[in-house]
Amino acid sequence: MDNMNPDYRLNFPATTRNRDSIASVLSNYISPNSLLLEIASGSGEHGVFFQKKFPSITWQTSDPELVHRKSINSWIRHEGLYSKMPEPLDLDVEMRPWPITNRLVALIKGIVCINMIHISPWSCTRSLFEQSKKYLDQSNFLMLYGPFLRKERHTSESNLNFDQSLKIQNPLWGLRQLEEVNKLAEENGFKLDKVIDMPANNLSVIYRLK
Repeated sequence: MDNMNPDYRLNFPATTRNRDSIASVLSNYISPNSLLLEIASGSGEHGVFFQKKFPSITWQTSDPELVHRKSINSWIRHEGLYSKMPEPLDLDVEMRPWPITNRLVALIKGIVCINMIHISPWSCTRSLFEQSKKYLDQSNFLMLYGPFLRKERHTSESNLNFDQSLKIQNPLWGLRQLEEVNKLAEENGFKLDKVIDMPANNLSVIYRLK
């Protein structure tokens, strides 16, 4: 890449493993000519993949980390999507209010959060629901994807090990109990719409406002 546009692309291996299965779920919820807001977009690999997969929508990425936003912009440029995809928002889920313009508010039809809530403090999950409800209505959706713990079901050995490794890295991290997340959703006016089993012991969880 030239000096004017240095290549800051990051590669997160999990993205290529799960993007097709996540896209399959999204295809049941997105509507044409809508805008989806992705929280904690990371490298941007999901964003450009979904934008190309669903060309009729606009995929709005966001991330609080400058290195990630640089990667997202590089991926957008690399995939030739600059005329379609907006630049990532500098959005920290806990910094309120979110930097959402009135124009964006009018366009948002769904909010997607992939692999965030287990690598952030619980306060981030709380803020995710508290803020998301301001930008959605009953016809929209909030989708969480990632590994969860479930009280009524056996948790895989790999997820238990992953949970322990996360807590070693940061005691505020760790897999969340789905029932606790559902309770938090309920407190913020959301109802559980669907829980979808995904490959590698992950879940897609869809919420809608009541």
